This record gives sequence, C-alpha cells and structure tokens, in this order.
Amino acid sequence: MIEQYMALAIQPTMRGAEKREDIKRNIAHISDVIDAAVWLSGIEMPVRLITIPEGALQGFTDELFDWDHQHYVDHMAIDIPGEETELLGKKAKEYNAYLIAQAKVKHPEFPGRFFNSAFLIDPKGEVILQSYKMQVFCQEHSTVPHDVWDKWIELYGYKLDSFYSVADTEIGRIGLLVCQEGDYPEPARGLAMNGAEIIYRSSAPEPAAANGWWELQNRARALDNTCYVVAPNVATYYPSQAAELSVDTFGGQSMIVNHHGEVISNHKYGSGSSYAGAIIDVESLREYRERSLFGNWMKDLRTEQFKLIYEEPLFAKNLCLDRAPLKHKDTHEIYRQHIRQLIERGIWVESARSKK
Repeated sequence: MIEQYMALAIQPTMRGAEKREDIKRNIAHISDVIDAAVWLSGIEMPVRLITIPEGALQGFTDELFDWDHQHYVDHMAIDIPGEETELLGKKAKEYNAYLIAQAKVKHPEFPGRFFNSAFLIDPKGEVILQSYKMQVFCQEHSTVPHDVWDKWIELYGYKLDSFYSVADTEIGRIGLLVCQEGDYPEPARGLAMNGAEIIYRSSAPEPAAANGWWELQNRARALDNTCYVVAPNVATYYPSQAAELSVDTFGGQSMIVNHHGEVISNHKYGSGSSYAGAIIDVESLREYRERSLFGNWMKDLRTEQFKLIYEEPLFAKNLCLDRAPLKHKDTHEIYRQHIRQLIERGIWVESARSKK
C-alpha cells in the first residue's frame, strides 16, 4: 500500500546559461527553493516527489539567440548521469524523495546532436528513468527520436518502452512529458497505456499560461488518462547571466491536477520563485480505475478505429540522421510545408484571404 504523500511543483527563477558552468548557479537557486518548499509543506505530509520545470537548469539560451546546434553540443549540453544530476541527487537523498528535472543533453549514440530530456532521480540519488522529448516548439533546436527514427528503432526497438517509458516506484508509476508534448493527447496516452499513474509535464511559455492553454491541457491529460499530472512551470526569466532585469516569459501557474481533472494546487503568481504542493493519493486513483464504469476512459478504447487517423505520414522522419537541426528560418519553412500538405490533402481548407 502506498501512503499519501506531498508532491511539489517547484517554480524557480531561471537564468539563461551561456556556458556549462552557469548551470550550477541555477541548481543552487533551485536547491534553496526546494529547501523552503519542504520546510513549509513537509509538515502536512512527507514530501516524496519534487519536480523541477523545463529550462530551470539551462534556460533557453539556444532558442532565444538561435544558437548553432553544434555550438550547444560543445558548450552547454550535459551528460546523464553527470555532475549536474549528482548535485540534484544530493537533494533527493537529503529529503528521501524522488526528483524530476529536465535538461538538454548529449546522447552517446548520436554524436553531434543534443536532445531535450526529462529524468527521474530516486531517493538514493540515482537516475532511474530518462525520456527524450518527442514534440518540440518550432523555435527549439533539439533533436527528437523521430528525427533519427531508423537508428532509434535499431537501438531501442519499436515498442512502448522505446518512447513512453515508465518507472514503477514505491510512490507509484511515473512517466515524463516536457512542455509541447503536453499540447497533444498522444504522448500522455502513450505513458498511460504503459502504466503511468503520475505524469510529470513541465513548463509552457506565454501566452499559454495567461490564455489558459496550460491549465486546460494539464487537466485534459489527467482526465483523459485517469492519472495525476504534476506540472511545474518557470517563474521569472533572466535571459542572460548579465541581465539586471527579469522577464515574465512563462507566467508561473505551477499546478498539480488529480485523476478527476481537478486542479488541487495552483501557484498563480509568476513573478517570483515559489512552488505548488499537493497530496498525492495513489491508492485512491487505483481504486477509481478498478471500480468506476464512467470516468476512467481508457477502459473504453476501441483501438482499431483509431489507427486509421495516423496511417498516412505527415512529418518526415529521419530529418537529422545526416545533418543537425536547423536554425529558426529554415526550421519554420519545414513547418510551413506541413501546413501546405494538410491543405493539399484536403484536410484543411485554404483561406480565401491567402488566395488574393
């Protein structure tokens, strides 16, 4: 039986790292926020899960300043495990908690490429789960598994664990999503179909928080899959190490959503470091999944009829097998090509204005 426990969605101030050494400054700040959060929330229930948002370690320097992909590999991408995960592992051990974070990382099988990765550290300080972001923002330079599809399948096979891996832990089954992966229903469903009970979904830039997309998606992913969603987001952002003033580019609103799609904690203020904390009851979730004939939607999946939706490919695979991800201008043209494909196939109707 899993006892109730406190989960924390840490909402730190972020400084854009310009070299790998800068990451330590962000980790030191994150550690201070964790200390304060555990001090305040640990008196209600033991803190067993600590989550840190996307960008908190490195910022978004490569995206903001349109860095060359190889330059980021050489100067900023980290190794997992490595010095940074060791520092975070010390906090996990200190509080006997599981800790989830994100970073842009190297991959030993793909030299010259970096990936956007979430990772789970156990209370012993060891990395026990790592995911690789599959859907990226059009401004992002990260390689994704689909960009190196043929080699990825050769290395990891074609199965749920190849893309939607889940860790079975003493606090529940945990899966990992990063930012834009939560914009689509499929990645969360993939994790749920692989057993996830708690899904980490980190960070979304403005206007997602202010316009309500962030909350809507987090609640939908929890409700769709009868699971908890723990969703940390960034507070203020200093775009460079030398910046004197910060910019509220993410809007905060770190939140935790239960398996009924209800927000059970939400830190709405985005302009200063803080956190959202809520009690996780995995046994209640498991009982609801077993007994309900209504709101536990996954039991009703008629999978054959959904396969038709995706039989015809849209986004080209293997784009980065022989070259690195491109800079913004050329990447944007790829996305515009996809829009044209949807129109040419008759799926979308061309605007009358564009014909003028």
